[in-house]
Amino acid sequence: MEIHSIKPARDSIRSWWLSISLKKKFGAFAAAVVLTTAIIALLSLFAANFAFFGFGTILEDNAKCHRFQSAISQEALAFNTYVRGKNDETLGAYESACKETALALQSLPFSYEAIGRERYAKTWSIHNTYESYILSRDKVAALDSSAPGYVESLYEVFSLQNYLEQYAEVLTALTLEAGNTDYLNRLPIFRVLPWLLLTLGAALIWLVLRFTRLLRHSVVSPVESLALLSRKIAQNDFSAPDLPVESRDEVGELVHAFNLMKHATASYITALREKQEMAERLHSEELERVNTEKALEATRLEMLKSQVNPHFLFNTLNTIACMAQLEEAATTEKMITSMSSLLRYNLKTTENEVILARELKIVEDYLYIQQIRFGSRIHYRKRVDVDEHSVLIPSFSLQPLVENAIIHGLAKKEQGGTLHLHIWSRQNQIVLSVADSGAGMDKKRLEELRDACKKESTSKAGIGLGNIYKRLQMMYQDGELCIYSRANIGTVVQLRIPLKKS
Repeated sequence: MEIHSIKPARDSIRSWWLSISLKKKFGAFAAAVVLTTAIIALLSLFAANFAFFGFGTILEDNAKCHRFQSAISQEALAFNTYVRGKNDETLGAYESACKETALALQSLPFSYEAIGRERYAKTWSIHNTYESYILSRDKVAALDSSAPGYVESLYEVFSLQNYLEQYAEVLTALTLEAGNTDYLNRLPIFRVLPWLLLTLGAALIWLVLRFTRLLRHSVVSPVESLALLSRKIAQNDFSAPDLPVESRDEVGELVHAFNLMKHATASYITALREKQEMAERLHSEELERVNTEKALEATRLEMLKSQVNPHFLFNTLNTIACMAQLEEAATTEKMITSMSSLLRYNLKTTENEVILARELKIVEDYLYIQQIRFGSRIHYRKRVDVDEHSVLIPSFSLQPLVENAIIHGLAKKEQGGTLHLHIWSRQNQIVLSVADSGAGMDKKRLEELRDACKKESTSKAGIGLGNIYKRLQMMYQDGELCIYSRANIGTVVQLRIPLKKS
């Protein structure tokens, strides 16, 4: 009889649940979750308050008693040291110890209702004894050791210190005993609290799970069915039967509307596919046009390059060098030779990577020209800790960095400076460092330069530095360009690339 009465009740609840709106369904679910969370939170808060506030007071009282006990012991030691040898150091330690003892005494619990009769009486005794002790202590501290009655007064202070230490020890023991008693009184409640929290938590979680199951049956399952049918329709499969409409809420209306729209979707998908194919054809034609324009631009660039005859330029420079030799102008001859070498390297080098020795040769040629220009203002130091005839580095990578160091660093200083070129290997990497003792830059400008390199903004980073950064990112997965600088100190630029050998 009881089983038959439960089933109609379940059916009526289910019918009511299917008939209400989604807003009411989620409202009921939210209310259940909020109620569960609130009850658990309140119980947890009660347990935490019961535990932490009670035990916190006990621990705090113990700490205060220990503090006073330690402070009076330290003061006695400092006093003894001071009266044995009075000087600024012992006086400072003694006064600091006295202040700490006074603060520790003031922090002792001194409420009859809170600490009880015994602890209150002992604390009261400590306060009275400490007042007498202060008078005797200060009197002895002010006396000279040769004054009459000094020894008797000194031993009186020692006696009072001993009494205070004993009182502090007894007070600490009483406080510990009171804490143990309070803990034993609370222990039975602590044993019951976990089981109470577990039982109530399980009941509330069961309530939430029941609501979750109802929501899944009336909301989630129909939506999942809609998603499954939508995937079939996306695959151009319209053969699946219409979804059954069970609930009378918004989800039921959605399922009914979906069934009505399913048949019209086939023609819409067909029209959409035709439109997409047309768009793809137009996109393909646009890409082809862009590629054609790029090819034309490349052709125009090659035509512009071909208008300059490198052989004519080299022959002219060689002729000038020969004339300088005939005229015994050795410096001019060497400058023209260095210039010819620089132009030949820039115009004829097509490789992405070259051996280090070639780059160093170009740096030497460039530095010779600049040293002729700046004279003794520029000093050059080089240290190469790798085999320069086998290690590969990016072409056109060192000379731009050296040029930047001279133009933006050393040239801006009236007295010039030193350029350091250091190359070494580290953990399967080669590090190329160009440092100068020039003008440097402040932190703001340094951050702007680093940011410009990352954003590939050649207008702010400079063509040479910007191009080197771009090439590192394109050529090496773990290539780095690091910049360090300080105003009026100098700048360091380092290239870190994988170690490769020819």
